[in-house]
Amino acid sequence: MKPAFKVSFTMHGVGVSRGIAIGQAHLVSNALIEVVQYEVPNNLIADEIKRLEKAFKVVKHDLETIRKELPSSGPAELSAFVSTHLMIMADHSLAETPKEIIKREQCNAEWALKQQMEEIVAQFDKIEDEYLRERKQDVVQVVERIIKVLLGHPSQVSIKAQESAIILVAHDLSPADAIQFKQHQFAAFITDVGGATSHTAILARSMNIPSIVALQKSRELIRDGELIIVDGSQGVVIVSPSSETLEEYKLRQEQWELEEQKLKRIKLNKAVTMDGTAIELHANIEVPEDVVQVKAAGATGIGLYRTEFLFMNRREMPDEEEQFIAYRKVAKDMKGLPVTIRTLDLGADKEMNSDVVRTCTNPALGLRAIRLCLSEPQIFMAQLRAILRASHFGNIKILIPMLSSLNELRQSLQILERAKQSLRAEKLPFDEDIEVGGMIEVPAAALCAEAFARELDFLSIGTNDLIQYSLAIDRTDDTVSHLYNPVHPAIMMLIEMTIRAGNKLGKPVSVCGEMAGDEKLTRLLLGFGLRQFSMHPSNILSVKRQVLKSNLPDITSTARKILNNQDVDKIEPLLQKLNLQ
Repeated sequence: MKPAFKVSFTMHGVGVSRGIAIGQAHLVSNALIEVVQYEVPNNLIADEIKRLEKAFKVVKHDLETIRKELPSSGPAELSAFVSTHLMIMADHSLAETPKEIIKREQCNAEWALKQQMEEIVAQFDKIEDEYLRERKQDVVQVVERIIKVLLGHPSQVSIKAQESAIILVAHDLSPADAIQFKQHQFAAFITDVGGATSHTAILARSMNIPSIVALQKSRELIRDGELIIVDGSQGVVIVSPSSETLEEYKLRQEQWELEEQKLKRIKLNKAVTMDGTAIELHANIEVPEDVVQVKAAGATGIGLYRTEFLFMNRREMPDEEEQFIAYRKVAKDMKGLPVTIRTLDLGADKEMNSDVVRTCTNPALGLRAIRLCLSEPQIFMAQLRAILRASHFGNIKILIPMLSSLNELRQSLQILERAKQSLRAEKLPFDEDIEVGGMIEVPAAALCAEAFARELDFLSIGTNDLIQYSLAIDRTDDTVSHLYNPVHPAIMMLIEMTIRAGNKLGKPVSVCGEMAGDEKLTRLLLGFGLRQFSMHPSNILSVKRQVLKSNLPDITSTARKILNNQDVDKIEPLLQKLNLQ
């Protein structure tokens, strides 16, 4: 319920793009909540299906137009995201199944489409991987766009000219919507739903617009035209701020903008600590088009190329050729800089391909990542051959996810060797000495890190999963998500143990989870001996700033004190002390 009078209040969500924006709220309509069911007579069923087909055509035309008119100077993600939405529209489960529902239930097109969307979303909810799970929002965004057409809403919401900047307040916001709003004074956006890895969040970061998601009921509580402050760094929204708060945030905004200008100046600086130690700062990517952002951030390589994007939202698995083209593009675009490609990290889920991927009751602990690949060797073989072929065009490395035993590693290496043999037989060129690494993301792997390091060329610590599995916390469960703690003593010990094992054997170790991009933890990881970080491109400059200000001899002893402290409450003060050194 909306407040009856102007009152200041604060909301907390997940900040997905840093920065501070101050402006007037503009509420974006949510067509999904307006859908009602009504009966369609038998003699009008055919017309209802035609109405649905026409709506699909209109939206398809709109999206294609948006894609064609994208400015060449715009973020590379825009075109990819719009293409993804077009691909979702073409999927049989969304394009055809609602027609069957209309016939079977004699219902209206909006209702049938919404029913099918909920069925698809339920399948996505079973996926353990956070990034893939967030893809359900793309389906919802596509469906909402079609429903808006069915309901007669304009595809592009107009915004009245206003003197101040506009802050979009939406239940959710599709990349296509964001593109259309961009022509206005679009300073920030906040949404009720979404996560840090949603396409909308990725887009916000690429556009460098302060954004907050998962605010639950922002659209219900905020009124159109209301003055609001968005602090994307803290995930805080302040509605109708007092004059004192407004002045304070104006000052913070100026300071933030000044800091951003300073950060840009260090883009070309090498990441070297004050004592002369070189640090590798790599980027994580999802699609080949992300390379543009990687270069813009000054990253010296790609530490994690997630390949799941190629496999999602489709019924058929991508063949070797399609994968090869995608991997080759990244290798070529990086012009000799390292590109670490993670092999398929799907969870058990029917949506990806019900013919080959079986369901399980607990995907987080079930048939996922390397376990799935070993159980479906034809899928694994096709991907390995594609990666190997692409290695001829650049500096590619292979990263195997979710290893928990040496037996899994050895089986993986055997299949890799068979892939190499098949390419040799076909006289197809590839890098014979391609490096192979393993992800350390379950406690068993961290405890056996030295054994893994002996048989691999490098290790990469996936902190998101390592924390989840070590602390037995389902990150998607709101009731326990507050227990998710990167600096829990057990987590720090597992990370330090893995780094130490790699350093002992001269095998590079990187961190590629969220911890790598958190500048508050940069010195801690440096103190543990970490020399390679891989993160979202938007975090690279802030982490580089920390690297440039760090003197390893000074921070190592404090990092050790933190590592040896078993009291969670005492860790935060020590961490603050470390970052002030």
